[in-house]
Amino acid sequence: MPGRRGTGFWLAAAIGSAVMLTAPGAMAADKLTVFAAASLKNALDAVSAACEADVGEKATISYAASSALARQIEQGAPADVFMSADLDWMKYLSERGLIRKDTETHLLGNSIVLIAPADSTASAEIAPNFDLAGLVGNGRLAMANVDAVPAGKYGKAALEKLGVWGSVEGKVAQAENVRAALALVSTGEAPLGIVYKTDAAADPKVKVVGTFPAGSHPAIIYPVAQTAESSDGDTPEFLKCLASDKARELFEKHGFTVLVVNGE
Repeated sequence: MPGRRGTGFWLAAAIGSAVMLTAPGAMAADKLTVFAAASLKNALDAVSAACEADVGEKATISYAASSALARQIEQGAPADVFMSADLDWMKYLSERGLIRKDTETHLLGNSIVLIAPADSTASAEIAPNFDLAGLVGNGRLAMANVDAVPAGKYGKAALEKLGVWGSVEGKVAQAENVRAALALVSTGEAPLGIVYKTDAAADPKVKVVGTFPAGSHPAIIYPVAQTAESSDGDTPEFLKCLASDKARELFEKHGFTVLVVNGE
């Protein structure tokens, strides 16, 4: 973010650091360990609990930005499953031989929305050249890191497509992951933010101001795959359960679209 970095930026970074609930490097090699995008937390916690009996053990799940988790896997952090919020970071690991390509599945879809605190009077029709800068005013627009984190990349792409990125670029408070961006709006630190629809649904302290048109950004796809170094024998059963009917019901309950399309 060019120019001075205000309170919002630093709080975003601080909250972002807190949202990684379990340090990836701390995982035990003999446990079923899942690295998952932060936006999956509520849904995947529910799915994992529902799958525990079928899998035979409780999965240990580390949530953070897809970019951070992919780099942790690249650096040797022990993980059995990687669930990314975009195809780019799965491809990053695939190109380095760090996932088992035959296990990759395009599991979920999502959308991005503009949010405000629940008591805000903000309203907007998201369309080309809409006055986002005017809505933000002297405040900050909370977004996940626009260069690396999927939610931030999708958001920036949409704003560029709609012709408004230049007007708000200097007002963006970049957070370490999408849940940190959500927290900035939820706590009133930022008057507006861009997050996934599922994030907005998970926090009653925010409201959706508008939904970005699907054509304004790349399709939002969450792929999942077993890592090349996976050592837990229950991993295939966990992946199978993610695509089961009971998992579908829970993912849809939390606002995701279930794709279950095999990767190339």
